Amino acid sequence: MALKHVLVTGGAGYIGSHACKALRRAGYVPVTYDNLSTGWEDAVKFGPLEKGDLLDRARLDEVFARYRPVAVMHFAALSQVGESFASPGKYWHNNVTGSLFLIEAAVAAGCPGFVFSSTCATYGEQDNVVLDEDSPQLPTNAYGSSKRAIEEMLRDFGRSHGLRHVIFRYFNVAGADPQAEVGEYHRPETHLIPLLLDVIEGRREALTIHGTDYPTPDGTCIRDYVHVSDLVDAHLLGLKWLEDGRESRAFNLGSGRGFSVREVIDQCRSVTGRELPVVEGPRRPGDCSRLVSGSRRAEQELGWSAVRSSLETMIADAWRWHQDGHYEK
Repeated sequence: MALKHVLVTGGAGYIGSHACKALRRAGYVPVTYDNLSTGWEDAVKFGPLEKGDLLDRARLDEVFARYRPVAVMHFAALSQVGESFASPGKYWHNNVTGSLFLIEAAVAAGCPGFVFSSTCATYGEQDNVVLDEDSPQLPTNAYGSSKRAIEEMLRDFGRSHGLRHVIFRYFNVAGADPQAEVGEYHRPETHLIPLLLDVIEGRREALTIHGTDYPTPDGTCIRDYVHVSDLVDAHLLGLKWLEDGRESRAFNLGSGRGFSVREVIDQCRSVTGRELPVVEGPRRPGDCSRLVSGSRRAEQELGWSAVRSSLETMIADAWRWHQDGHYEK
């Protein structure tokens, strides 16, 4: 029986590379489509790499014709919230127009399924509530707005062309492949755990805590973290959902609990056994005190659970890969 191909946009990036490994393990051939602007060619280990940009419709058509994928997993996007405040047009052009070309190419090629990596940033600044799929989507920046727009596009193409899709919204993804084959490394680095590990390894002098006077037990922000391996497991369940002929659906993904910045710092010290200097700074505009994602729908309907999303495991897996080597030294 011929192997099934899945087109993975952003497959050279953090989450996309982990998804490619999971797809390969599940018997698919993941085809990475990436312009390598933020991804890493060294992370493409589990299937072919097709270099290309989402804004190049002809290139997309060529790749769809070559591989005839049974589904798309769409991770490629600009994702820096601060940058999206400063340059909203860049986010609307890249994320929305690029996704429109991708969706149109998938429909033209007769590709039947689409799994979309969205974000809980579509919910905006709803502080101190557990967000579920029925929470109002009120994004406060171009990143969240662009992702919400892509969700709407998928619904429109579902109604007009029968494109079935699964949408995943999640907050803070953490950890790394337990076998340390792929991991988390961004240009520039903005995520808390890799920043902390950079400090521990001497790549940065200290970690700045942005705000210590929030109405939380230790005064620092609380966020929901989900292990990248748990996250990509959900994407495979979403793919199966579509292959089984189920209706289009949106799911939140999270651990269901939050950890404060200080808790993450303390756990990094415990896991690594290293010193970790920190500096206390002022709050950043727009930061909420507590954001936690409710995932009951994914648990009940997909049969998903966040089995590796303890803080200790996420940091330990990230530390193992961090020590083993970045894509760019």
